[in-house]
Amino acid sequence: MIFTNDTIDALHFAAALVNTVPEASASGTDELGDPAALVAILDRWWYSGRRDGDARELAEVAAARARLRALWSRDRDDAVDEVNAILTESNAVPRLVRHDALDWHIHATSAEAPLAERILVEVAMALVDVVRADQLERLRSCDADDCDAAYLDLSKNGSRRFCSTRCGNRMAVRAYRARA
Repeated sequence: MIFTNDTIDALHFAAALVNTVPEASASGTDELGDPAALVAILDRWWYSGRRDGDARELAEVAAARARLRALWSRDRDDAVDEVNAILTESNAVPRLVRHDALDWHIHATSAEAPLAERILVEVAMALVDVVRADQLERLRSCDADDCDAAYLDLSKNGSRRFCSTRCGNRMAVRAYRARA
């Protein structure tokens, strides 16, 4: 399975964003609760372009997060419908850009478009590659019974079951104790 670096980055960012909800976050709280938390995740993922830093933008990104979280678990045909809807709503026009330390990659919205729109379009563009490769099953939710985190399975044979080593180890210990 080969995805471009910008596809992989967009999907990892999407997973990190959707995992800020209380049921998936490491803290058990909404990790996107204020504009400073939004700035932190954008900085951590080197997100470029316009940032307003206000409550309206935070609410729009939270709505985008919910939309992406729902998209993560859709089947292929439903995912296509949602991806097409996102691209249509934003009048996405793909183009090659180079900025910051990044070489040529695809953007489909202006750097001045609202943040939530840019996030949705970037992830939708990444999902175009995933759908075309018929690899939507690589978008997964953690199999740990007490974790609802989303992750991207890039393992060679697509066999990853947990969002992190921590969840995998915790479930292995539980299984061991249940057998003992």
